[in-house]
Amino acid sequence: NTMTTRSDTPSIEDDLRRQGFALRPGSVMEQALCATAGGPEALADWAAFAGSWNDLGLDSFMADGGRYRRRRHARLSAKAGENVMRLPHGPHYQGLDYNHLNGGIERWFEPVTDAVADSTSLATILEFCRKTFEAVSPHSAWFIELHQFRIEAKPGEVGQPTPEGAHRDGVDFVLVLMIRRENVSSGVTSISGPEGQPLGTFTLAAPFDAAIIDDHRVYHGVTPVLPVDPQKSAFRDVLVVTFKATK
Repeated sequence: NTMTTRSDTPSIEDDLRRQGFALRPGSVMEQALCATAGGPEALADWAAFAGSWNDLGLDSFMADGGRYRRRRHARLSAKAGENVMRLPHGPHYQGLDYNHLNGGIERWFEPVTDAVADSTSLATILEFCRKTFEAVSPHSAWFIELHQFRIEAKPGEVGQPTPEGAHRDGVDFVLVLMIRRENVSSGVTSISGPEGQPLGTFTLAAPFDAAIIDDHRVYHGVTPVLPVDPQKSAFRDVLVVTFKATK
């Protein structure tokens, strides 16, 4: 009769294995990131990292004609025993079966800046993802995409984080990490099963609040964001990191 000793809280890996997603408040996620990379200095440049969301390009590929989404994009690769490498800038592509609204075409976005790509905070986030996802699905090589998103909520134009609705990204794993919310309400992340059955909801509100998703098993979506005070700037900043095994 073997007893396993564990804390009351399941690990992120446990949640991913058991239900296909993990939702964590920022306080827990920040600790997990620091633990991955050896201490608080792992996020030493967070203020500058988060500030880079003030310098994103307009997403001109919105099939709904919306002008509410700003973003930057980068592609990387990770191979066993090697550091994560940035790949030459290229398009983001999703098939229409994954994104019926904006899929089916190559979408070119402004590249993530070198300062962001080389930041300690990003290195920590990527190391966390790699360790977590490899623990759940042991692959030795990954294609990684980074998306810096700002969804702006303006009077007369709803800001839609996921205008395509509940969806899968066509990858293996997804991290959605809250950077900052300013003067917005709603923006509720919902997780659902293949038949549309609701599995969980979580509002990413505080910095580091996170949703970690097994893209094969669950769908995710986010409700529109609205300005609390329509006279003031209103936005929702998130980092989305996707991992897709390449062998």
